[in-house]
Amino acid sequence: MALGDLMVSRFSQSSVSLVSNHRYDEDCVSSHGDGDSSIPSRRKDSEATSSSYGNGTTDTAATATSMAYLPQTIVLCELRHDASEASAPLGTSESLVLVPKWRLKERMKTGCVALVLCLNITVDPPDVIKISPCARIEAWIDPFSMAPPKALETIGKNLSTQYERWQPRARYKVQLDPTVDEVRKLCLTCRKYAKTERVLFHYNGHGVPKPTANGEIWVFNKSYTQYIPLPISELDSWLKTPSIYVFDCSAARMILNAFAELHDWGSSGSSGSSRDCILLAACDVHETLPQSVEFPADVFTSCLTTPIKMALKWFCRRSLLKEIIDESLIDRIPGRQNDRKTLLGELNWIFTAVTDTIAWNVLPHELFQRLFRQDLLVASLFRNFLLAERIMRSANCNPISHPMLPPTHQHHMWDAWDMAAEICLSHLPQLVLDPNAEFQPSPFFTEQLTAFEVWLDHGSEHKKPPEQLPIVLQVLLSQCHRFRALVLLGRFLDMGSWAVDLALSVGIFPYVLKLLQTTTNELRQILVFIWTKILALDKSCQIDLVKDGGHTYFIRFLDSSGAFPEQRAMAAFVLAVIVDGHRRGQEACLEANLIGVCLGHLEASRPSEPQPEPLFLQWLCLCLGKLWEDFMEAQIMGREANAFEKLAPLLSEPQPEVRAAAVFALGTLLDIGFDSSKSVVEDEFDDDEKIRAEDAIIKSLLDVVSDGSPLVRAEVAVALARFAFGHKQHLKLAAASYWKPQSSSLLTSLPSIAKFHDAGSATIVSLHMSPLTRASTDSQPVARESRISSSPLGSSSLMHGSPLSDDSSLHSDSGIMHDSISNGAVHQQRILDNAVYSQCVRAMFALAKDPSPRIASLGRRVLSIIGIEQVVAKPSKPTGRPGEAATTSHTPLAGLARSSSWFDMHAGNLPLSFRTPPVSPPRTNYLSGLRRVCSLEFRPHLLGSPDSGLADPLLGASGSERSLLPLSSIYNWSCGHFSKPLLGGTDASQEIVAKREENEKFAIEHIAKCQHSSISKLNNNPIANWDTRFETGTKTALLHPFSPIVVAADENERIRVWNYEEATLLNGFDNHDFPDKGISKLCLINELDDSLLLVASCDGSVRIWKNYATKGKQKLVTGFSSIQGQKPGARDLNAVVDWQQQSGYLYASGEVSTVTLWDMEKEQLARSIASESECGVTALSASQVHGGQLAAGFADGSLRLYDVRSPEPLVCATRPHQKVERVVGLSFQPGLDPAKVVSASQAGDIQFLDLRTTRDTYLTIDAHRGSLTALAVHRHAPIIASGSAKQLIKVFSLQGEQLGIIRYYPSFMAQKIGSVSCLTFHPYQVLLAAGAADSFVSVYTHDNSQAR
Repeated sequence: MALGDLMVSRFSQSSVSLVSNHRYDEDCVSSHGDGDSSIPSRRKDSEATSSSYGNGTTDTAATATSMAYLPQTIVLCELRHDASEASAPLGTSESLVLVPKWRLKERMKTGCVALVLCLNITVDPPDVIKISPCARIEAWIDPFSMAPPKALETIGKNLSTQYERWQPRARYKVQLDPTVDEVRKLCLTCRKYAKTERVLFHYNGHGVPKPTANGEIWVFNKSYTQYIPLPISELDSWLKTPSIYVFDCSAARMILNAFAELHDWGSSGSSGSSRDCILLAACDVHETLPQSVEFPADVFTSCLTTPIKMALKWFCRRSLLKEIIDESLIDRIPGRQNDRKTLLGELNWIFTAVTDTIAWNVLPHELFQRLFRQDLLVASLFRNFLLAERIMRSANCNPISHPMLPPTHQHHMWDAWDMAAEICLSHLPQLVLDPNAEFQPSPFFTEQLTAFEVWLDHGSEHKKPPEQLPIVLQVLLSQCHRFRALVLLGRFLDMGSWAVDLALSVGIFPYVLKLLQTTTNELRQILVFIWTKILALDKSCQIDLVKDGGHTYFIRFLDSSGAFPEQRAMAAFVLAVIVDGHRRGQEACLEANLIGVCLGHLEASRPSEPQPEPLFLQWLCLCLGKLWEDFMEAQIMGREANAFEKLAPLLSEPQPEVRAAAVFALGTLLDIGFDSSKSVVEDEFDDDEKIRAEDAIIKSLLDVVSDGSPLVRAEVAVALARFAFGHKQHLKLAAASYWKPQSSSLLTSLPSIAKFHDAGSATIVSLHMSPLTRASTDSQPVARESRISSSPLGSSSLMHGSPLSDDSSLHSDSGIMHDSISNGAVHQQRILDNAVYSQCVRAMFALAKDPSPRIASLGRRVLSIIGIEQVVAKPSKPTGRPGEAATTSHTPLAGLARSSSWFDMHAGNLPLSFRTPPVSPPRTNYLSGLRRVCSLEFRPHLLGSPDSGLADPLLGASGSERSLLPLSSIYNWSCGHFSKPLLGGTDASQEIVAKREENEKFAIEHIAKCQHSSISKLNNNPIANWDTRFETGTKTALLHPFSPIVVAADENERIRVWNYEEATLLNGFDNHDFPDKGISKLCLINELDDSLLLVASCDGSVRIWKNYATKGKQKLVTGFSSIQGQKPGARDLNAVVDWQQQSGYLYASGEVSTVTLWDMEKEQLARSIASESECGVTALSASQVHGGQLAAGFADGSLRLYDVRSPEPLVCATRPHQKVERVVGLSFQPGLDPAKVVSASQAGDIQFLDLRTTRDTYLTIDAHRGSLTALAVHRHAPIIASGSAKQLIKVFSLQGEQLGIIRYYPSFMAQKIGSVSCLTFHPYQVLLAAGAADSFVSVYTHDNSQAR
């Protein structure tokens, strides 16, 4: 099956991230299908349920019922939720790029070849006794067939020709029977010519004695009367490195040993890595060369230089074919070695594949690279050396090499070679006789590809790697096998980065790079896929791609019709990598109109057409963002092409990844003057246009600053940081005026509030930021230092000297502008509308208080850019080291401190002492206070100093300043998608499905029990009692549906998880580190699957945790602020939230005029509904069986029912409670009735209503007189419970009958227990958990059930 089809079939469900475990039924629409699927379509199951429930008799009704109770929606299980919050990079500097191992450190070339032949034909050396008949052939010439001088010359020429076939471009020099002097000249000439390239020295010593034990080889004197020794050390000193030596003589290992001694290879263990010196020797120390006539005399040289001829002759003599085939035919094999469509060419090709494969499978990868990939001639010699080892071992000779190779003569791939040789030899007579006979290609490559395919079906990272990989590489050279080989290679690369690394180290890269020059249509998709996989592992290939013009291939593919969106997304990814931080790549792609192509696709998605693939949209944005990142020319072209108008609509896409990518593209379109290649003059190009574009971009980004996904908000923070760099001074002024109007109420200016205790009394310190003032040049810093360090920590001075009451600092605001103008760099400070700057400052403060710690830290980085920086005054000795804030108070203090001039005026008012102004770069683990950087713009000499972490942008974009800019993480994070397997099915794992089925079974059984149980009373004695050790009492609790776990939280947002069967504490953690605490609610998300814990705070912040029941393993999955448009951290919101699994909606409200709906699958605000009441919402309840239904209780005792599916959401409004007291508890009644609710007010009355039929209550219970504090309604059993401030809990049936009273007695510690603060039922069992204003949580069950 072609990979293209594979990609269509398996990939059709693919998307931004993991798909399969999104929904468990087909009815529900996955967010990756049709992005804006209308709300009603999601609710098919629940609506079917309610209708069938009416008939109530059939089996289908029963299953439909169970489906209504068991929602199939599952949210927050995407790839983006797997990564822990902490692991996402904050980004301060580029991560270190490691040089990939597969890349050759450098390519080498053998530039010069010296051939030294000492044959002395007709005279045998004294130490060799020759047999008769004896091997005589040298370089395939019989030296006795002509006159000795002529024979010597012919042999020299032949040998030179044999070598030239392997390296035609080298310079060849031959010395025949030379003297020492001639060898010296030859070596020096070769080294001089080769310069730094490799020199090959070939020595044939068949006419001289064996090398000596000292490692000397023999040559002649001038008159040929003596053999003269030539020490290896001299030879080495003439040839130097890099060099390769071939010694074809008896006892050749002697020479290798001499080299080893010379370079001390043995002891250093470096195997000659310090000197690039390679040796090939024909035999071992005690061996002589084979003399049998079946071999040539120079069998070693013949194997190295004419391997096919040698291999076939040797094979033919050992094969049954020797009877049929005349050996002389082997010299007449038709074809050319480099033409693979001829017999000789194909044999050579198969031989290369076999020897490469053997080497790849037996050598360490580094050695394989060095010997088989670095230098063409060395690679050929080593391939042929493997053959020499095979042939010469059959004659009891052991060729030796340095570096040493393991034995390969019995490798099973030689069998494949023998078979190919046999098939070829059997065709040979016919081909020689009839030159026109048709050449039949060998089945070798087809069979090897099949073997590779079998490995792909069964192999894995943990098994032995596929040995056919080098063959797949060879097959890419052939058009007939190329497509199949590429498809199989694609499947292999998809197995993981280990597979890509293997393929690259075998040498795949130059082949797939060259294939980008082909125009074959069928290869396009698979090549794009392969390049996606390569670049996902190794970004450095961008340079090679641009150099070879490969980028145009991908731009053409992106622009072509007929490609699938996933494949286009891959092409966009490849292009994004090409332009990522690579100026040549950016310029090349800009010239090739990449901006136009990408924007064309963004524009093409018209409403009538199907929604484009989110992954494609995401990568179009990332590609554009990377193209114009810090590249002004592209930014200008982007603005001219109206990029903003095409990108802005994507900010409301349903997928957070797409929104984040769009924010990234818009953020990088903001020019911040970091384009080093452009001059200042060009910077002023078309300034009005630029300001208009910036204005539009920043306004659109402010719309998504409170997006539900941290992924998106992180990108907004990074974009705002870029904007802040260009508009520092205006933002400083806006920040100053932002604080002025709030002087009346200290509590509203929350980001600047800090609590600290001094001498036992708690004080709220509000240090507001006043406008900047210019510093004078006298010696104030000294005086200031002494005054601050001695300042008293009295609360009275803190309030009276506050900058709010003192406007003297306002008079020199204009000084800032003069400062910046006098610097001559005012073009960077472009002016937008003041309201925009104010909104930006608000957004920055909101980000600094973000529920997600990563984004809060990014937000504080952004504030530090406009000069508002954190200070953490940790409890320390008052001997603060330079640059460190010291305070004598006993708790951390965080506040807004002012610039140097403000210090002068209010020195006595700061509980901080600085020895020197802290100018170190901002750190990320700040608390929530904010302060101005001290005296930076006032002391320019500091800016240039190396220890100054903040540089002024007016002084030019320095490296240290650049490091302040937080880095975007969406691009690197998104790249991770392509390094994961893309072709395999993404079925939910068996384990997950089994767990889900088990939970469903448990739930269905227990729902039936609950519905049919007759509960007489709840037992007064708890089955479990847990001292949570919360100082402020238990505020809210919940019972886990499938484990004996209770989760409780206190007012300070400390969360503790307890196993009530084993009475053990499982985990405890703080919801966040901000000083303002207050918990609103705990809910479980995806309770039928791997549940997540949703923790809602009073200020509307929502944080969702996974692994919450495992000690220390809790991870924040996501966090966002559920109530919009408030000042960051406004405490008096008293937020109330509820979660509805059926619809995937989180509802939130509080003391605001709206109810907000968050679609947790899209992590997006789905809708904001006007509450249509002047009072705040005090209770929210979402129906657990009817998606989209919501009831709200208000502070005046009124109720409203909403159906968020309809355009007019308000269904009805009523006021069941007579007294104007707030609604404390509200819940839908158990069962499938869509509008039956129970409401309890603080006055103590509980009202039962059916809001669809009549607005009046049909049942009232006066439960507690004026002291009702909590209400719980069981999800399935006909039972409710209410708690009172008077330490008792009452339990009622749905008919109003009192089933029991649980009185809180003084505990065993003889303390009176406080009022009941929270009640919660187990979803599927009759268990009630109660928390009180003291630290106890108790679990009760009804009398019928045994204590567990």
